[in-house]
Amino acid sequence: MAFARVNEEDIRFFASVVGEAHVVCDGEALRHYGHDETEDLVFLPEVVVRPSSADEISRLLVWCNRRQIPVTPAGARTGLSGGALSVHGGLLLSTERMNRILHIDTDNLQVITQPGVITQVLQEAVEAVGLYYPPDPSSRGSCFIGGNLAENAGGPRAVKYGVTKDFVLDLEVVLADGSVIRTGARTLKNATGYNLTQLMVGSEGTLGIITEAALKLVPAPAVKLLMLIPFNSAVNACRAVSAIFRAGITPSALEFMERDAIDYTLRYVDDVVLPITPELQAHLLVEVDGREEDTLWQQCERISETVAALGAGEVLIAEDEAQKNQLWKLRRKVAEAVKANAVYKEEDTVVPRYQLPELLSGVKQIGARYGFASVCYGHAGDGNLHVNILRGILPDTLCQEELPKAIAEIFTLTVSLGGTISGEHGIGLVQKEYLPIAVGQREIGLMRSIKKIFDPNGILNPGKLFPSLLLS
Repeated sequence: MAFARVNEEDIRFFASVVGEAHVVCDGEALRHYGHDETEDLVFLPEVVVRPSSADEISRLLVWCNRRQIPVTPAGARTGLSGGALSVHGGLLLSTERMNRILHIDTDNLQVITQPGVITQVLQEAVEAVGLYYPPDPSSRGSCFIGGNLAENAGGPRAVKYGVTKDFVLDLEVVLADGSVIRTGARTLKNATGYNLTQLMVGSEGTLGIITEAALKLVPAPAVKLLMLIPFNSAVNACRAVSAIFRAGITPSALEFMERDAIDYTLRYVDDVVLPITPELQAHLLVEVDGREEDTLWQQCERISETVAALGAGEVLIAEDEAQKNQLWKLRRKVAEAVKANAVYKEEDTVVPRYQLPELLSGVKQIGARYGFASVCYGHAGDGNLHVNILRGILPDTLCQEELPKAIAEIFTLTVSLGGTISGEHGIGLVQKEYLPIAVGQREIGLMRSIKKIFDPNGILNPGKLFPSLLLS
């Protein structure tokens, strides 16, 4: 599809809508907006526009839709699938100024928020009144709620509480033609026609731009206990995941880190100390939460008994908040640490949790055949394994030719185990060519038809989600 280039007339119009201070054309500033956290990819937009309201976004989209200027919605640009990259140039629409929490409803346990609010800021605001918003991606200290909605973000506590979609009641969305719609209702039940809310969540900015969200909250848990469980076998650590659930316990978080992930992170952060024996191969980080401390200690005892049968070492239970924060910092910094120390590609696989040992073993076998190392970690309680492929000393030509084949094998294995190719990062740019491994041609055709209805001219986040061979 051919898109129009941004010209001086367009720039003047954008400035008339949002003000000159919020239209960015400078080359160095454009570079700042030209990347997210996906590998080392950079795609410069032609212009960045920072609106402050749904009305301003509506006016911008009416203009761009009529002139066929591509629009890439962007939040904090912490994504790992290239979803916020302006691969066709055009206008990058940043929601950073739409950063207000509009209302915390303590009677109905809801929060109304704009998309540019940082996830951790929202969590801390509702915790101050005794409430809890559980979805917490590793980048929660910088990512925006709007990006979480666009990618259906998860995080460690999805295992007990669910992912972003499970907390969304209603959205305000601006469509490609400038129309402003409401997708749901601020009620816990809603069987009124098609579920447009859930269609928008996870649509990666390809169907509309979210400008406001009504999110469900829950009462804050009174007590959290955190366990660090060492294993001399990474496969046995994965086996322990399913065993914990079969023992009748649903943790609030259950995270897996193999040895290399731990080593990278301990070298990367200065204030986390963890004794590592030579034979250690993996850790599980397990959290339980609730209101009765005695009940949670009983759960910890049952978990300890369960993992001991699978060869776990001595279990560490965090003594205080400072130690809990250290252990969570270790887990949350893994991706950043790997990226800082190695050239890599991260794949976001997910399988039924009982299949985790087979997935981990298969990934290592594929790596051995193709000659690359991998660092694996993730939200094991959900069966969500992040596979970091390290290029190491592999030459560029080999990476370009062989690495896509290896990734395809990893995804084929994942699907054969009952899983799929993205648990929480989205498809975006870097995974789109692999989509047919997990999704049938008929299903992809239906998705494209939905896209056509919402965005007939294809201006919203073009170049994402759909495989190139299936694009018209």
